[in-house]
Amino acid sequence: MKLGLQLGYWGAQPPQGVGELVAAAEDAGFDAIFTAEAWGSDAFTPLAWWGRETSRVRLGTSIVQMSGRAPTSIAMHALTLDHLTGGRVILGMGVSGPQVVEGWYGQPFAKPLARTREVVEIIRKVLAREAPVTNEGPHYPLPFNGPGSVGLGKPLKPIVHPLRADIPIWLGAEGPKNVAQTAEIADGWIPIFYTPKSAGMYQPWLDEGFAREGACRTRADFEIAATCHLQITSSEDERRAVIDGIKPVVALYMGGMGAKDQNFHKNVFERMGYAAITDQVQELFLAQKREEATALIPDELVEEMHIIGDEAYVKDRVAAWEETGVTTLLLSCRSADEVRQVAELLA
Repeated sequence: MKLGLQLGYWGAQPPQGVGELVAAAEDAGFDAIFTAEAWGSDAFTPLAWWGRETSRVRLGTSIVQMSGRAPTSIAMHALTLDHLTGGRVILGMGVSGPQVVEGWYGQPFAKPLARTREVVEIIRKVLAREAPVTNEGPHYPLPFNGPGSVGLGKPLKPIVHPLRADIPIWLGAEGPKNVAQTAEIADGWIPIFYTPKSAGMYQPWLDEGFAREGACRTRADFEIAATCHLQITSSEDERRAVIDGIKPVVALYMGGMGAKDQNFHKNVFERMGYAAITDQVQELFLAQKREEATALIPDELVEEMHIIGDEAYVKDRVAAWEETGVTTLLLSCRSADEVRQVAELLA
């Protein structure tokens, strides 16, 4: 199992010390660094900025929101960055949610699975550069001949010859149908809240996708990149403080990241066995009672999702994640020393 450094997306201001983190990850043998986006910083620019200081680590997005750019535009970003970095790009994408897609990007959210399939197909056509790119699907028609068209749209091939026609495409997916489609059409999967305890739930969904005619990969060469916070602690008090510090983030995703009637993250927690608290956490969070919502998050949920403890415990838990088929563990680290400590322990 490989290690990846998850840089995430920015808060109110650009984070400090990222250059040191990236340099430490490269020197310590991490396989990749990943960036994210929500509705502030984008995922591609930080990879271009920090990637120029590296020569070996792969550079991934986890995830690019597909509705934020036309499929051909996403392909342009990927092929450009792949050239600049000598073929190190991993293109991680996802559908986001209706509040962001319709509220921020002004795009329809309906039929996210069909949209995902079209986006992947178009990007693969651009990267293959075998013919002018066309698409007959209803969501991203190329050329566009719909309302407002002047009728002059022309199928085009990218001017730039892509460095790699097979830039890996990984998809963020949460529900059964989306996970199955990911196993069918993508090179890898970026699950959210994946844990060794919940891993068995996903296996039939993945197997369904691998079994479909024309599936892109098999289980043997399909990548699974799971995210967790890994922290080596030296005392029970320190471990306790880390767990308590993560609970507000869990409450945010369970209760506040999505509409009341359509929160995909909340659905994941329910599938994981925490349905008894999800409604109440959401109700409190949406009522701005965030501390009360956080107080409902049990220790066991944080311990299931993340790896926090002494060195022996961390090694055992990492092995448990690897046994479920995880090929890359995406870690959020706070300092260069922490990056080096983790790499040394898990070398």
